[in-house]
Amino acid sequence: MTAEHTHNPFSSAWLERRSEAREQASWREQALADPGTRFLLASGTQHLVVDQASPAIAWLAGDHPLVRDADPEGWILLGWLHEARVVLFEAAPSVEQLPPGTRLEDLRPLLALLAEDEASVLACARALQVWRVRHRHCGACGAPTRSGSAGHVLACTSSECGAQFFPRIDPAVIVLVSDGGHALLGRQAQWPAGRYSCLAGFVEPGESLEDTVVREVFEESGARVRRVRYFGSQAWPFPSSLMLGFRADATRGPLLLDGELEDARWFTPAELDDPAGTRLPPRHTIARRLIEDWYREATGQSLLAV
Repeated sequence: MTAEHTHNPFSSAWLERRSEAREQASWREQALADPGTRFLLASGTQHLVVDQASPAIAWLAGDHPLVRDADPEGWILLGWLHEARVVLFEAAPSVEQLPPGTRLEDLRPLLALLAEDEASVLACARALQVWRVRHRHCGACGAPTRSGSAGHVLACTSSECGAQFFPRIDPAVIVLVSDGGHALLGRQAQWPAGRYSCLAGFVEPGESLEDTVVREVFEESGARVRRVRYFGSQAWPFPSSLMLGFRADATRGPLLLDGELEDARWFTPAELDDPAGTRLPPRHTIARRLIEDWYREATGQSLLAV
């Protein structure tokens, strides 16, 4: 395992969780009494952003009509950003109710445009919002659920059941496989033309992360990997994945595709840095960081491709 912390977009390094504050019964009253509290509007999986070329979160104050009209039972205390308390709330406003110069937008189109601190907040907010929408009723008995722990727990309201539900995280591995001079990358048919990326897949019950790396690479490409080592991780809130990045070695040889990938190839460093050739993953993804790390190791230079 690498000892160096690898920072990736959407990490919560910017957001102070302060989980102990979630257990204070008066947390909602404290949020409203604090003029510095910043409210973040969620409408389905969309969030309110400033409508400009470089979008940013459109924060609302506690006295805004959309905040006043929202049900406090649905509020979620996300934490503190730059010492300001951040509360997520749900509403379904009409266009006329939105503050001037704002719009509702899903997170995915904003990925490469948001500042890192606000991207981390929206990643957390989106994952929690999707989880709450999918757990409005108890999965054991069907009774409605009630929010607890400042929105981070949903509890069944049936006295005969009382089940509790916590935010779900789906672990997935993503791996840069190399024989030293070549990197193994694949592409899915629905991706933009020419794009290749690292191989990835979800962890199955009973598997270790290393087991998943070995299995996924073999299933998708037929390559047998060895020397699996951890690289870093990235929250991927679509809706609730945690991408666990790895590097692994393999002997270069013919590839056998299982149908999940449209193509897979062994690439040289020169092929990856050719602006007229391969299209790489966006820079805000851990896949891109894995490729850049391998390229730097192989060439001693930084990858210049966009």
